[in-house]
Amino acid sequence: MSAVRVQGLTRVYRSDGEPVHALAGVDAEFARGTFTAIMGPSGSGKSTLLQAAAGLDRPTEGRVWIGDIELSALSETRLTELRRDRIGFVFQAFNLIGALTVEENIVLPLRLAKARPDREWLARVVEQVGLGDRLRHRPAALSGGQQQRVAIARALAARPEVIFCDEPTGALDTGTAAEVLALLRGVVDEHGQTVVMVTHDPVAASWADRVLVLADGRIVDDMPQPGAARIAARLAELGRRPARSGAAMNGAVR
Repeated sequence: MSAVRVQGLTRVYRSDGEPVHALAGVDAEFARGTFTAIMGPSGSGKSTLLQAAAGLDRPTEGRVWIGDIELSALSETRLTELRRDRIGFVFQAFNLIGALTVEENIVLPLRLAKARPDREWLARVVEQVGLGDRLRHRPAALSGGQQQRVAIARALAARPEVIFCDEPTGALDTGTAAEVLALLRGVVDEHGQTVVMVTHDPVAASWADRVLVLADGRIVDDMPQPGAARIAARLAELGRRPARSGAAMNGAVR
């Protein structure tokens, strides 16, 4: 069963009064317990796809399912509850609360949901992210890599069905990025989580089971376990194509 499925996904923006198709009828499935990277040139629609699949942005047309629940049928309140209970998010900006400790940041989504934390599960998560000796620290006392580990632990706290990551290593140095990617890989392999990650980095994408490549709002490649060199070559090929008007010209769509 798919953790996430999108069908006929279309997203149209207006740019200088003209319609710009950020997504143009995308169909994709993300199987449970897999790690998928989404890539593409600037303006290809990769972040738009992530946001629509995660319920952060409603598509102009098309349908999205998280498990067996179709998002278009949900009210805003129910959609908010679904994102809180069944989806985890990790972004390039760590989005931690500076006034809270590491532990308080990790359990914050559960507190907001008025749910009782599963202490055994949280202990496993904290052990995996390697923050056992940092729980009483505040984010300002942590390195960038440690802050991203907190964000990953927070995403895992409610045992979500899928974790969406938007450029999670974009602000990290090479060594720290590798540690974070290894952690995400371990989340899939050891806990059976589903991870969907947008990245511009072929090396980061090579950690995934599968790489979807977008161009002009459409999937143009679906590559199982490609190496970084093959990914880079495919992106370079797409980069030599003439840029489309609208989004690729003005940066309105990523």
